[in-house]
Amino acid sequence: MLKILENIMQVQFENQFSDEEKCLKFLADQKWKNGFVCRKCGNTHYCAGKTPFSRRCTRCKSEESARSHTFFHNCRINIKEAFHIVHRVLHDPNISTYTLADESGHRQMTCWRMKKLVEKEMNLND
Repeated sequence: MLKILENIMQVQFENQFSDEEKCLKFLADQKWKNGFVCRKCGNTHYCAGKTPFSRRCTRCKSEESARSHTFFHNCRINIKEAFHIVHRVLHDPNISTYTLADESGHRQMTCWRMKKLVEKEMNLND
């Protein structure tokens, strides 16, 4: 998924991920591109969950959000802002976390953690 974000130019990125709904749709499409499989029972049938782009297993009623078990799992900041930070780090790996903090309005330590997660994920995919 990070490779896809890395290849998108800034203007295209801002259009494609202009709000939270578009970010969640992208996550859901990437997460379940090979189809939904329930993590609890293995069922492949689902219905819409309570939150946008989540899926609920029709057998065990377990609900899984688009964020869960992805790079953005347990990410506490707004998904659109998280996408922006990830995109900036992918296009400029040497960007300062202070610069990211100024641009995003988040604490420097939050940006540092996001940057470290991106670097770790990129090293795993090499």
